Amino acid sequence: MSTEGIRDLRLEKIRKLRESGSEPYAYRYPRTHTAASVQAEYSGLTGEERSGAPAALAGRLVALRSHGKSLFAHLQDATGKTQLYFRQDSLGAERFEAVKQFDLGDFIGARGHVFRTRTGELTVLVEDFALLTKALRPLPEKWHGLKDVELRYRQRYLDLLSNERTRRIFLTRSRVVKEIRNFLDPLGFLEVETPMMHPIPGGAAARPFQTHHNALDRDLYLRVAPELYLKRLLVGGLEKVYELNRNFRNEGLSTMHNPEFTMLEVYEAFVDAGAMMSLTENLFLHLAHSLAHGTRITYQGRSLELAPPWRRLSMTEAVRAATGEDAWNLDLERLRAVCREHRLETPAGADRAELFDVLFSRLVEPGLVEPTFVVDFPLEISPLAKSKEGEPLVADRFEPYLAGHEYGNGFSELNDPVEQQRRFEAQMVRREAGHEEALRLDRDYVRALEYGMPPAGGLGLGIDRLVMLLTDSPSIREVILFPQLRQIHPEGAGAEEAEDETAAPEAGPAEPAG
Repeated sequence: MSTEGIRDLRLEKIRKLRESGSEPYAYRYPRTHTAASVQAEYSGLTGEERSGAPAALAGRLVALRSHGKSLFAHLQDATGKTQLYFRQDSLGAERFEAVKQFDLGDFIGARGHVFRTRTGELTVLVEDFALLTKALRPLPEKWHGLKDVELRYRQRYLDLLSNERTRRIFLTRSRVVKEIRNFLDPLGFLEVETPMMHPIPGGAAARPFQTHHNALDRDLYLRVAPELYLKRLLVGGLEKVYELNRNFRNEGLSTMHNPEFTMLEVYEAFVDAGAMMSLTENLFLHLAHSLAHGTRITYQGRSLELAPPWRRLSMTEAVRAATGEDAWNLDLERLRAVCREHRLETPAGADRAELFDVLFSRLVEPGLVEPTFVVDFPLEISPLAKSKEGEPLVADRFEPYLAGHEYGNGFSELNDPVEQQRRFEAQMVRREAGHEEALRLDRDYVRALEYGMPPAGGLGLGIDRLVMLLTDSPSIREVILFPQLRQIHPEGAGAEEAEDETAAPEAGPAEPAG
């Protein structure tokens, strides 16, 4: 039967329920137990011994199987599943018939004594029940879950409902964020919030989303990075700050990129990039201990040892080793020729910085499997970083790489206002040459630096990529609840034409009863 046919049948059930004086959408239910608490509280029951007091549970009906004058069902809540046992001789013929009108997907409440079946499964012998929410659409096919990748992302509620791995990923994501706070707070870092709408997009080389504020009659930009606001706080005397922030970049989508994403940014006064590398190592180690209970994790078949110290690799030397040439110091035409020799596609009108990035990302990055800090970036592509002591053309900057992917960015923060003004002006020249991602001149930020910012180190880490690593997920869409997707319908985000393929039959089999 089609989804619409099933929906019509269920709407008819709702009509009959209301005619009989029953409301199919309840306001509340007095739940006393969850699936997990039943398992914990009644684990000592043996044989067919019953619990001393009844338990009341509420959740979604995910399995229902008739055995003549008895029915077995499975009720699912956020903590797991509980088997229910309905008997006609206990409920009476009329109430037992009402159970048969339930559909898979309905939310129900059930109250009764807990016992253990012959097969050892803790089960509730139902003495009273209530319909809490009538589901109009059928669940994904029970035995196979939701397999269509596009449908899983477009209708995440069905994915969460039918795929245990998906639920585990997002429980882990919540734990990752909690453990980041547990790591930083005892070190004296202060969690702060900075604006998400900026008059000038800054803090990263990225194309912003633009909006208009009607009351102020001015254009604003969704945040591409919180960096310049967080460093203003260092000027104001807050010496150790961090923000778990949402950023928006009007760029392409891929397995590693979503236009809306979550970042951790950390800033500490009186330290440098070296201290930020140590902080990064220790944070990864803390997360591995907390979530994986050790220092080694596996990502996409690769075993990674997270214990410090991580390898340091010079960016310019790595590209030199991959190309056989001192690529950063080549002129534009020769750099283009090197890219062609390695059969690398390059953006039209790309400048030296962009071509150098292509060489690094295509020839070096995939080979960075073990935890590695790439260091010694050309200063020209690091407009917010200090230069290394004694090396004016090299940025005191690093990026952490694991399993062939970049996970963040950090450096000793540039706090010379005159030099920062010069760097901004150089970026504006790039913008005028057609490079839309170049930084814009932020005069207020330069003014803040003129009041004095202490020497400081900064770090940015991508939370989504970090969760990918810790959950062994191959795509960023697996770790974002509602990722951005290409539109396939003029209205809504659903993939309606695929629904019938995921629907369960109305009389679906239950899991084996006890």
